[in-house]
Amino acid sequence: MQLAIVKCDDALSAGTLDVSDSAFDQKFNQPLIHQVVTAFLARARQGTQKQKSRAEVSGGGKKPWRQKGTGRARVGSSRSPIWVGGGVSHAARPRSYDQKVNKKAYRAAIRSILSELARQDRLLVLDEFVLSSHRTKELLGKLAVHGIENALIVTEAHDQNAVLAARNVPNLDVADVNHINPLNLIRHEKVIVTVGVVKQLEERLA
Repeated sequence: MQLAIVKCDDALSAGTLDVSDSAFDQKFNQPLIHQVVTAFLARARQGTQKQKSRAEVSGGGKKPWRQKGTGRARVGSSRSPIWVGGGVSHAARPRSYDQKVNKKAYRAAIRSILSELARQDRLLVLDEFVLSSHRTKELLGKLAVHGIENALIVTEAHDQNAVLAARNVPNLDVADVNHINPLNLIRHEKVIVTVGVVKQLEERLA
């Protein structure tokens, strides 16, 4: 399979790049991608919610009034869930929301997503992507050449200039190739990569 390479500064063609079909030409597996994205979102949940049951709230050691003769309903504790200040029925407990996804399935989902991005022309391969400073104006200028406003920029390594330039721009994220995930790949209209990034992904996923 071949991917078109575009120059970063003038949007002209810079040739093509031969890539492995096993990494960039796979069938779109929607159930697998849904499973992986759901697991990724579930892992982001803190799971620290905590409520007190009637056994944990303070007070309630004495029976509020005698069992019979008052004309009121019998009650054994003022910490009952139906009382103000009482415990919570089926109280929430800290828990982990992690869902197990094995490495083989995760890599298959990434391959499926990248392949679909390529088919939909949402994967833009640049010859290079270099910012001389962390100014947002420079970054937006490079993206404007390609008519892009909503994108994930994938770099070969951590690029401090790109991170600083994009951090205050809506619908624009920057991640190095080691920190891409299914969610940030599918949530943007375009995914911008360089030739070096494609080669790293091909080695990792082929």
